[in-house]
Formats: sequence, C-alpha cells, structure tokens
Amino acid sequence: MMGKTMTNLNANLNMQRSNIHLLSALLLLGLATGPSVTAAADAQRQAEVAQRGPDVMPFSLSATQHVFTKTAQGGVQRVVARSASDTEQIRLVRRHLRDIQRQFLAGDFSGPAHIHGPEMPGLAELKAAPKGKLRMAFREVPAGAELSYRTTEPALVQALHQWFDAQLSDHGADAMAGHHHHHDAPTKP
Repeated sequence: MMGKTMTNLNANLNMQRSNIHLLSALLLLGLATGPSVTAAADAQRQAEVAQRGPDVMPFSLSATQHVFTKTAQGGVQRVVARSASDTEQIRLVRRHLRDIQRQFLAGDFSGPAHIHGPEMPGLAELKAAPKGKLRMAFREVPAGAELSYRTTEPALVQALHQWFDAQLSDHGADAMAGHHHHHDAPTKP
C-alpha cells in the first residue's frame, strides 16, 4: 500500500513539474512575442483608423497633429497643421472642430464611433452624459483650433481621459499627449 502511495505521489510531483515547465515556456514565449505582437496589432489598428478618418475628418491626418491634454476638469483637444503656412488644412481643422463641438453638445458622438468603433473607451459615458454636464469651448489657435472640455463630474473626467488615451493610441504618430500650462489655459466654456 505504501509503495502504491509513493508511486502516486511521484506521479503527481512529475505532473506538477511538467505543468510548471509548460507554464514557464508559455510565459517566456508570451514575453518574447508579446511586444511585437502588440506593436503589429497597434499598427493594424492605426491603419484602420487612418483609413476611416477621412469619412469624418476633412483634413489630412499626416498634415496635422492632434494634441490631447488632460486637465483636472476634463481636457483640451488641439489640432494644428504641421505647416503654419498650410491655410487649407488650418481652415479644415477649424471647421471640423466647430462641427464636432455642435455635434457633441447635441449628444451626437457618431464621428468618433465611426472612426474608432462603438466600444472606444470613454465614449459610452460621454454619450450618456446628461445635457449640460459636459461643457465645451472652441478656440482658434495658431495653425489650428482647440476644444476644451470641462465638467464637474468625476466620472465624466475619467471618461474624457480614457477617450483621450484611446485617441492617442489610435492616431499613433499623428497624435501626442500635451501638458497643461496655466499661462496657456483655454478660454472657459
């Protein structure tokens, strides 16, 4: 009886060792391929977003730069032409951001949903925001325009920040995180 118990213990021990080796190998494989797989997925997603962009954005993504700056009350979305002399891109950016402001204030977030998908982080919460809880202001800036988003609702601030992060990821090199400066504060909505 004792011999049979020892045999069972040894078999269980060998099985546990095999499982540990298999798990270790899978982890190493995941670590070895993880970043490149993620980078490829990100590149594919960015290409898909860039392909759908012209359906909503009249300006050229490659001729412009999106800057997303998170603030304690929401954030600032700035789009500028890469060339300050590109008056056509500047005109298109300004028109688009004015249109986006009108649409968002009316609860219409179909543009971002079309470009980024309906599951875009933060989008559902922004769409569900009660009228007047999210304030927006448009402002022309050199070579483009910006929208400032303000709210006193912590859940909406978080949704805006998630939405900004998703845009930064989806637009790749055509977007960057900004830094809020008090002397460069947008006008109050």
